[in-house]
Amino acid sequence: MNLNQLTILEAHQGLKKKKFSVRELVKDCWQQIKKREDQIHAFITVLEDESLEQAKKIDQQISREGVKNFLTGIPLGIKDNILMKNVRCTAGSKILENYQAPYDATVIKKLKEAGAVFLGKTNLDEFAMGSSTENSAFGPTRNPFDLERVPGGSSGGSAAAVAAQMCLAALGSDTGGSIRQPAAFCGLVGLKPTYGRVSRYGLVAMASSLDQIGPLTKTVDDATILLQAIEGQDPFDSTSFELKFSTEYPIRSNIQNLKIGFAPECFSLGLDEKYKEKIMAVIKSLEDRGVKIEEVSLSHLSDALAVYYILMPAEVSANLARYDGIKFGYSVKTRTNADRRQKSSLLDVYLESRTDGFGPEVKRRIILGTYVLSAGYIEAYYQKAQRIRILIKKDFSEVFQKVDCLIMPTTSGPAFKLREKRADPLNMYLSDVYTIPINLAGLPAISVPIGKIDNLPVGLQIIGNYFEEDKILRVAKVIEEMIAF
Repeated sequence: MNLNQLTILEAHQGLKKKKFSVRELVKDCWQQIKKREDQIHAFITVLEDESLEQAKKIDQQISREGVKNFLTGIPLGIKDNILMKNVRCTAGSKILENYQAPYDATVIKKLKEAGAVFLGKTNLDEFAMGSSTENSAFGPTRNPFDLERVPGGSSGGSAAAVAAQMCLAALGSDTGGSIRQPAAFCGLVGLKPTYGRVSRYGLVAMASSLDQIGPLTKTVDDATILLQAIEGQDPFDSTSFELKFSTEYPIRSNIQNLKIGFAPECFSLGLDEKYKEKIMAVIKSLEDRGVKIEEVSLSHLSDALAVYYILMPAEVSANLARYDGIKFGYSVKTRTNADRRQKSSLLDVYLESRTDGFGPEVKRRIILGTYVLSAGYIEAYYQKAQRIRILIKKDFSEVFQKVDCLIMPTTSGPAFKLREKRADPLNMYLSDVYTIPINLAGLPAISVPIGKIDNLPVGLQIIGNYFEEDKILRVAKVIEEMIAF
């Protein structure tokens, strides 16, 4: 086995036993990147020299102090909307094409302290707006299982990099399913933590009440390791909490005392029939193991998509107002006079910088968000959506009084083909119908692989109550072991 095929836990054990060095581990990742990157396009910025130098320093540190923790020397990919000091951060957009981050995101600072190695910044839908990683200003990412299909989005570059064995794990961000959906399409474990468990400081903001950073990994154990490294309260993020949990590795897969809920409403949202059969087979296997499955109701589940596409664009329109061609990022002022007409006003700079710098999907959401916040419409749309969001949260709250976790599909089916949905935004938005409700409620959820349909991976989503990641990780571990067996 090449070292790049190891899990975090396996690599950690190998480094502790001195079976190989960090530099050897990183070199194997780079061999794989050079072999497959031209096909897949998982990265926007690569850090080969920097990562090899980092590996050398960590090897020297290990020779003096030993392997200090699970992430010492582990090669990671980082979604390119998470800031790393002095490294380009584009958010997949032309408007930030040459922007260099002036500081580290809190999660990056924590990973540096843990001794992780950064291989590069991974591709994404522009400003994390998309479900396919086709909206990137730097070109689409392809699914390693089928190069004619999407890897999911918006964290498609991170998912593809891990699935193609280019790195051992990666960080993504999840606003409406952007970690879990790519994880399902690429046969990975993808974890969206409870809103507030992980600091958002240094994450390029899309929709601030929904965004959350989380891991994309090969196993449930690895997802837990990464979560424990990046979680915790941060003085730079007032929405963050200090509620950490501890566990042993590998995770104990004992869930006999847990009660798991299932909502039949899930089957009425366009679910692929073969996928439904796989989900029901998992439920039966859990019951055979003594787990109690209880039918529950989520009466506002079908309203979540409409609510999301009112609230999210409203926050987008506010967050992206900062990109005006003046303070930072792309500006038409940087063009030569031969390439531009003379500007007559500051407003011209604003308008043309944003017209040139933003892609079609970003513009669509800014326009939609500005509209729902405008005078005469804010009550009819935005405020009504906020009221329904409260009802969605209430549905989940009532369900978690009866059960410990919920099981739900992650997607409606396997990965779709490139360009299949680009011309139809509404069809594309439906890709996240099962993941969006969880972001609206701020709950933790994990997608775990449950096999393949026509040689394409599919995942099952496990949802927990606030800050009960330990429960959903235990359930995910059991399902992982069942599928492997």
